[in-house]
Amino acid sequence: MLLVLAAAMAALPMLAGAAHAERVRDLGEFQGVRSNQLTGYGIVVGLAGTGDDNLEYLTQAMRGVSGRLGVQLPAGVAPGLKNAAAVMITADLPAFAKPGQRIDVTVSTIGKAKSLRGGALVLAPLYGADGQIYAMAQGNLAVGGLGITAKDGSQLTVNVPTVGRIAEGASVERAVNTGFDSADVLRWNLFDADFLNAARVRDAINTKIPGTASVEDGVTLALRLPSGADARASTMAAIEAIEVSPAEAAAKVIVNSRTGTVVINSAVRLSPAAISHGKLVVKIDEKPRVSQPGPFSGGQTAVVPNSQISVTEEGNHVALFKPGASLSSLVNALNKLGVSPSDLVAILEALKQAGALKAEMVVI
Repeated sequence: MLLVLAAAMAALPMLAGAAHAERVRDLGEFQGVRSNQLTGYGIVVGLAGTGDDNLEYLTQAMRGVSGRLGVQLPAGVAPGLKNAAAVMITADLPAFAKPGQRIDVTVSTIGKAKSLRGGALVLAPLYGADGQIYAMAQGNLAVGGLGITAKDGSQLTVNVPTVGRIAEGASVERAVNTGFDSADVLRWNLFDADFLNAARVRDAINTKIPGTASVEDGVTLALRLPSGADARASTMAAIEAIEVSPAEAAAKVIVNSRTGTVVINSAVRLSPAAISHGKLVVKIDEKPRVSQPGPFSGGQTAVVPNSQISVTEEGNHVALFKPGASLSSLVNALNKLGVSPSDLVAILEALKQAGALKAEMVVI
C-alpha cells in the first residue's frame, strides 16, 4: 500500500502548480431545489405462498383494502394470507415534479414474508414529512432476488428477495412549492463548509453578474436574482456554469479502524521530527525428546521438553523530517522503514501527539 501511495504522491507537486477549476454546480446547490422523501404503507398480493400469513397488522390492512372494494370479511375470522405481505414503500420526489408525472418506488417487507417475487402492489398513498399525500403507488414488482425452501428445511437465497422495485410505479398528485421564482433572495449552499470557497464563489459570481452574491456564512450565499421564473431560471443556469478554483482541502488523515486503510490528503505537513521504528521478534522452537530407559531398568519411556528461544530486532532505522516536509516525503520515509498499515497508524498517532503532524486525524 505504501508503494502505491508513494507513486501517487510523487506527482503532487506538478498537480499543485496547475490548480483545477470546478463548476459552481459541482460545489453546491440552490436551497429548496432538491428532492423530497416519500413513505407509505401497503399490501403486496399475488405471492406464491411466501407472504406473511396471519400477521395481525396485515390482516387489518387486508380488511381495509377489501372494505374499499365493497367486500366485507367475516368478523372474528383471520383470513389465510400466505399470498399477501405487508410492505413499506419509499420514493424520492424530484424537485419541480408536477401532478401526473411518474416516479420510481421501492417496496420492502416489514413482516415475515420470505419473498415478494411475482407480487403486485395494491394502490397505496405516499406521504411527505408534512403528512400530506404527494403520490399514489401501484404496480407489479421487479424482484432481483430469489429464495427457495426444500421439504427437508434446507434453503437457498440469491440476493435479497424481500425488496422489490416498480419503475414509474407512482403517480405524482401534489407539487412541492420551492419558491424559487417568487422569493426576494435565493440562497445557494456549499456541500462542505469553507469560508475561502464561499468567498471565491461569491467573487466569481459577482465578476460575471455584478452585485448578485453576498456571503452569509461558511456555507450559504445570498443571491439577488431578477423576478420572474424565466429570467430567474436563465440566471441560475448561468451561475451554475461559472468555473471556480476551489481552495485546498483542510489537512486530514483518515483511518479506517476496521480495515486498516489509511488515507492522507496532500495538505498534510510535518514539523521537524525523527521516527525510529523497529520490530521485536521472539521465536520459540519446541523440539521435545523421547527418553528411553535402559533394558531391565524398570523405568518408563517419557517425553522430555526441549525449548529454544531466540530474540531478534528488525528495522532499526531512523527517519528525519525537515521543516515543511510534504506527504510524499512522509510516505517515502515510512516505505523505507517497511511499516505495515497498522504500524503506519501508530506512527501517525505518535506524530500527532508530538505536535509534528499538522493535520486532523479522523477515525471511522
